[in-house]
Amino acid sequence: MQGLSLAVLLLMGAFVIAGPSGLIAWGENQRLLEQRRADLASLKLERARIQNRVDLLDPKHVDPDLAGELLRGNLNVARSDEMVMLIP
Repeated sequence: MQGLSLAVLLLMGAFVIAGPSGLIAWGENQRLLEQRRADLASLKLERARIQNRVDLLDPKHVDPDLAGELLRGNLNVARSDEMVMLIP
């Protein structure tokens, strides 16, 4: 009976150290949490940038500079007195 109790306690101890929510996994989870927080901050900035472009393209108040940029970039439209410079 004592041997069985000792085996169960050792098994529980092993799960505390190396289990899916044990001490070893805890450090990895903290690292992943920090990485996900950084990714979330990056995605929030990207969303704000895209939201700004959407607001500038509102059909009622189109920003003329952005509309011209999109026309020149997507349709290759340029006036005869303009010089196009491609920046890599």
